[in-house]
Amino acid sequence: MFANILNRVSFVSHMQGSPAKPTNTAAEKSTKTGARSGLDALFVPNSVAVIGATERLGTVGRTVLSNLIESRFRSKVYAVNPSHSEVLGLKAYKGIDDIPEQVDLAVVVTPALTVAHVIGECVDAGVKAAVVISAGFRERGPEGATLEQQIRQQLRRGTMRLIGPNCLGIMNPAIGLNATFAKGTPKPGNVAFLSQSGALLTAILDWSQREEVGFSAIVSTGSMLDVGWGDLIDYFGDDPHTHSILVYMESVGDARSFLSAAREVSLSKPIIVIKAGRSEAASRAAASHTGALTGSDAVLDAAFRRCGVLRVHDIADLFYMAETLSKQPRPKGPRLTIVTNAGGPAVLATDALVANGGQLTTLSEESLTRLKSLNVCNPMPKPLETPARKLDGRGHRRPGRKSPQYRRHSDLCLSRYRRAGIYLYVALQLQPAWPL
Repeated sequence: MFANILNRVSFVSHMQGSPAKPTNTAAEKSTKTGARSGLDALFVPNSVAVIGATERLGTVGRTVLSNLIESRFRSKVYAVNPSHSEVLGLKAYKGIDDIPEQVDLAVVVTPALTVAHVIGECVDAGVKAAVVISAGFRERGPEGATLEQQIRQQLRRGTMRLIGPNCLGIMNPAIGLNATFAKGTPKPGNVAFLSQSGALLTAILDWSQREEVGFSAIVSTGSMLDVGWGDLIDYFGDDPHTHSILVYMESVGDARSFLSAAREVSLSKPIIVIKAGRSEAASRAAASHTGALTGSDAVLDAAFRRCGVLRVHDIADLFYMAETLSKQPRPKGPRLTIVTNAGGPAVLATDALVANGGQLTTLSEESLTRLKSLNVCNPMPKPLETPARKLDGRGHRRPGRKSPQYRRHSDLCLSRYRRAGIYLYVALQLQPAWPL
């Protein structure tokens, strides 16, 4: 499976063709710069206000505020609650306009009926960005859609950017920002994970802490009333801490914005998408989840291929992608060298490699001679004749003991084929009865 995933990450440009590099006019560059400054307030805020903060156990307002003040986040945090003078040791302000300093980011956790009014107050106070965690909008039907329209009208009065509503929140592990109601912040990494499903995000977070997988950002997009896929892909495409982007998508939203951003960013960073709602039944489920219309899957699949986006179909693949992209450098070409002590897994890995557009490395005569001197059983110069470089029986080691033989073989391949990846597969056997 790892060989399959590594190969799919590496060779997307070979499978799909490189999209034409877009050119940006001066006006487009200016617009993009302005949009980025708005998103900087989301992901690198100098101050955060939690509107709806409370001390009541089990509430979202308490969890969000607690996450902010107990994490490594060192910027100013304010609590806003008109009914309290203090929340979790912080002075509580009656409204956002009562805070004496400029607020970059407002996290809104008030009931849906109050959100439009709260957003209006934020616009009037000059708040730069907001995350609306509150639910009860478009996913609830026409009445909820009307509430979203009221929020949109408030946003049009200013330049404030908004993520949500109906979302988990956002994280920036590099600065310790955890503006969500999920416990625990992953370690800093180079993968940005964007998702329309909060539950999937929490599963990824739990898994990442066990597997020590890091992220440059975690974003729960919710209903995407304002900030959409195109904005986020543009932003993380320019982010030096982000080397790849993973997306769980139920709806495209602004298709033109998404495809334009993906076409440009995929030239330098891999974008991997798992798109839910392929079937009619799943589309109905997505609509009840985020109020999203999923659109034609066949048309979307073709659009993904054209703009250089790699699509996966299984949640497991998304987890594997996150781990591979976080822990491994991005391969520079389509070739892979397989080093193993087991023939069967090597054949399966080769099948996965070729099926996804990859190539086995062709070894030179000099390399073959060197490998034979290292007691390799069957190195072959033509990949189609044998699928792998296979170690002899002396390559076996008990679990926990080091095998210098694998290192020697890998070092040889790395020194002679630097543009090729290496897939090392070790089939552990305590006491092998015969050489594999």
